[in-house]
Parts: sequence; structure tokens; C-alpha cells
Amino acid sequence: MEQLLNEIKVVHLDGEINRLLAAIPEDAIGYIPGVKFNQSEELFMELEDEVLVPRLPIHHDVLKLEPEEAYMVRLRDLIRRISARIPAAFQGLTYTFDPAEILKPCFFRLYKIDDSIYLYLLRLDLAWRPFETTLIEAGSNDVTACYKTSHLYFESEIIPLQYVGWDEGKAKSFTIRQVVSNTWIGESGRGYRVHGVWMDPELTKFFSKLVLPEGVRTYPFYPLFCKYKTICASAPVLRAEYRRKALPLLHRTLNFIVPEMENIQNSLKDSEFSDKMPLFAELRNRVPTTWRDIFQGYATKPYLNDRDMKEFSLEIPDRPD
Repeated sequence: MEQLLNEIKVVHLDGEINRLLAAIPEDAIGYIPGVKFNQSEELFMELEDEVLVPRLPIHHDVLKLEPEEAYMVRLRDLIRRISARIPAAFQGLTYTFDPAEILKPCFFRLYKIDDSIYLYLLRLDLAWRPFETTLIEAGSNDVTACYKTSHLYFESEIIPLQYVGWDEGKAKSFTIRQVVSNTWIGESGRGYRVHGVWMDPELTKFFSKLVLPEGVRTYPFYPLFCKYKTICASAPVLRAEYRRKALPLLHRTLNFIVPEMENIQNSLKDSEFSDKMPLFAELRNRVPTTWRDIFQGYATKPYLNDRDMKEFSLEIPDRPD
């Protein structure tokens, strides 16, 4: 899957992996991993036991839209083993190769509400993290390390679409519905330490706080976030019913926020987000309280892992054990 500005393209589908995923029954559950964040706010699932991640090539020509067979052989075996442990995470999804992110296998599914279409994206992050893994074989400049891990990092997001391009009944491209203008604010620092400043984190807080119950603290989890110049929804629990719960909330929120988007961006150009902002208080008062019911009992619990590094567990009261 290749991303170009506001368009995501499906460039190559692997028949063997997709036949494997299509065979997962609708009621498949298996082990349900815990959902956590590391100190850098990266999302990961904690598996019941370790999974072996094979050596994979590091380099790939982004202009080459088909993967090497040696890469696919190893990836197919890995997906077969992971999906056998957590089948619910892959139920109903389609795998597609992304030539720009070969260490992040990508899976997707389309959803529709009224006349709006949404893209669900799941990406696994297979990068080696030396302090969280058991090294089996060292990597090199050309291939990754072979390792075992019980921490499987991932991204799980729902993206609103403007248009879907089809070819012979198969989705080939997704045009993102962009509702946010340029979020670049300026620069900070001096000399070599100059870096850009974007509004995205403040917009993320604004969107999420609108739909979270009063006083709930979920950092670093944000149910709604700004990405791709639009409003996306997070789906951290990898089961179909949790994706479906996030979809109506995103749909309603988009319809509610889009008419106010220019005012929201103007209010954040010169100041950080605060729940005391007049515009935020006004909009929150207009949000139906029923929209917040989905997040009743949600919380993140900080703790120290076995290396004395801070992590956060995402507590979801209705998550099946």
C-alpha cells in the first residue's frame, strides 16, 4: 500500500496470505492480547508467549511494486503463526504489500455508514527493539535481526475517505477526505536545532476531549486524532466489534466538527489546547452525552516494566477476558 499525499494506493495483493485471512471464521476469538503503550507512546499488544520474527530485508526499491519472493515466504509464515494465536485481529481483513514500509505489513478493510466510506488500516511494526526481545540471530546492513518477542507493536486506525478507486471489482486506491487545512504553525529552536511545529497534537487533544467523559485521563491514548489532514479514530482492541464501535463515533464527530474546523484551527494557532478555551467549552456543551458512553471506564494505568521504564496499560472495562 503506497501513500501519495491524500491518496493511498493498493499496489500488490498476496493471494496466499489473503486466502489464509479469508478462512478465519467470523466468530474467531483466540487469545485477546493486552493493549499497552511504551514510554515513547508507541502502541503494542502483549502476546501470551513469544513469537519468532524471522530475518527480513531492510532495503526495497519503492518504485518496485512487487515484493521479493524470499521476503514473502518468510512473511507468510509469520502471519500464519500470528493469526493462529490472535485470529480475531485479522478477521475480515485483506493484506497488501507496501513498498515504502516493508517492515510494517499492512491490512485493511472498508466500511460504509450512510453515504460515507471509511478505511480501517492495521499495520504491524516488525522493527527489532533490542531491550524487549530475545535475539536469535544478529542483523546486518541488509537484513533485520531474527528475534523472539511477546510485544508486538502496531498501528490501528480508521480513516474517512472521499473516494475509492476500483478496478475489476477490487479496491485499488483510497482518496482521503481531508477536512483540516495546513497544520504547520512555524519553527522553534536555533541553528541545527530548528524544527517544525505542527498543530496536529493540539487538534488531537481537542477532538478527543470532546468525546471523553469528564475527568477521564487516557494519555497516551486518544480515541480521535489528527492525521492525513483529517480526523481519524483509534481502534486499539484488535477485534471487529471494537472497530464497529469506533466507526459511528467518528462519523458523528466528523459531521459535528467539520463546520467548526476553521474556528478550531484559528483558536489553536497561537496557544496550546486547554479545556478552558471558550470555543472548546461551547462545543463540548453541544456534544450529546451519549457520545461519551462508549468511553465510560476507559483509563490508562502507568507502571514500571521489568527494566524500570514507564509503560501504560489501556484499561477497557467491557473488553472480554
